[in-house]
Amino acid sequence: MAKVPSIKVTPPGPKAKRIVSKDTKYIATSTKCSPIVAKSARGAVVEDVDGNLMLDFATGIGVLNTGHCHPAVVKAVQDQTAKLMHFAGTDFYYSAQADLAEMLSKVTPGKFAKKVFFTNSGTEANEAAIKVTRWSTGRKRFIAFMNAFHGRTMGSLALTASKPRHQGRFFPTMPGVTHLPFAYCYRCRYGLEYPGCDMWCVRTLEEHYFKTLLPAEEVAACFIEPIQGEGGYVVPPKEYFPLLHKILKKHGILLVDDEVQAGFGRTGKMFAIEHWGVTPEIVTIAKGMASGMPIGACVFDARYDFGIEGAHSNTYGGNPVASAACMATIEVIQKEKLAQNAEKLGRHLRKRLDEMQSEFQRIGDVRGIGLMQATELVTSRKTKKPAAKYRDKVVEISYKNGLILLPCGTSGIRYIPPLNITKTELDAGLDVLEKAFGKAE
Repeated sequence: MAKVPSIKVTPPGPKAKRIVSKDTKYIATSTKCSPIVAKSARGAVVEDVDGNLMLDFATGIGVLNTGHCHPAVVKAVQDQTAKLMHFAGTDFYYSAQADLAEMLSKVTPGKFAKKVFFTNSGTEANEAAIKVTRWSTGRKRFIAFMNAFHGRTMGSLALTASKPRHQGRFFPTMPGVTHLPFAYCYRCRYGLEYPGCDMWCVRTLEEHYFKTLLPAEEVAACFIEPIQGEGGYVVPPKEYFPLLHKILKKHGILLVDDEVQAGFGRTGKMFAIEHWGVTPEIVTIAKGMASGMPIGACVFDARYDFGIEGAHSNTYGGNPVASAACMATIEVIQKEKLAQNAEKLGRHLRKRLDEMQSEFQRIGDVRGIGLMQATELVTSRKTKKPAAKYRDKVVEISYKNGLILLPCGTSGIRYIPPLNITKTELDAGLDVLEKAFGKAE
């Protein structure tokens, strides 16, 4: 078995540089993290076009929970492709879509009857949730949170508040969204400290916003990530969601749980919200659903269904190939107990990151659950000033030595390897990371 990571040519090598150049010339400017050009991949290992073997702690932005090219998912895709590739699921019928909807109704939180609207991505899933909640409640306003990321299409963009560049030059977005500070205890926006704060970041909704700015009776839904993703992998305290949901239910406001990045076993439970014992009325999902095939879904209490045809529809949602991949993914997660593995290896990941925090003063905070964790880097632990340049240097040194990473927040690095990564592979990647922290300093 080849040693991993194994770097033959420092990335980006000559072949990678040619592809990066062509990409820059022909593809619209979007988000690029590192000049890594993949040729093939399996499990937690990526081979680039120059023959380097790299460990993947990014998993396609939390998409490849079952690892790259899991044999069971590949077979499901191949079998379905040979039978039926497309049949416009919102206009006609096929078993893969109906079977998947039934499966999702069973694995998502809540024992009530559910309906599913299939999409192609996470942002489309949140767009569907916007329409479901407006339609069913007759209300037009929404609550979202600072540092949230719910997508970049014009409806979900109005909910997103993680970086100014997402909103720049696109105003006006959908009106009616009020943003609250999230439970970011490391950087409390109210200058308080947990637990002495008495969860003011939740209580302020009823005690301040509803009394001064936001008529509660006009709010259709509250959109929230159980663990903020792009915003920095921020994890709320244990009291947060139970108290928030209690206030929302009191005022007839639906809770939309955005599990696009946190779902499908990544935190040690199938869905992250389960750590707080709260059952949302609506769950939006995508990324980890189908191990790389494009699919998303809005799963909601059946009481909130549109009830008439044509109120919302699309062409590719619930595509039969993507649906087959999603069913295979769920079966792999359950059969191979990948959520349990995420919980187990998550404890080891935290131990290693805590040890690094003790060694490197620029690691200000370590947080996350399961195999969804992050370090926030600062110039000084006293001032907590973000160290974005240091973060970028750590990411660069890491990929040049065979570890693929993604940033998050202002100065964070997220660690989201496949849920079936081995402890040996995890440690090999963390060894590269540890050396990168030292070299960057």
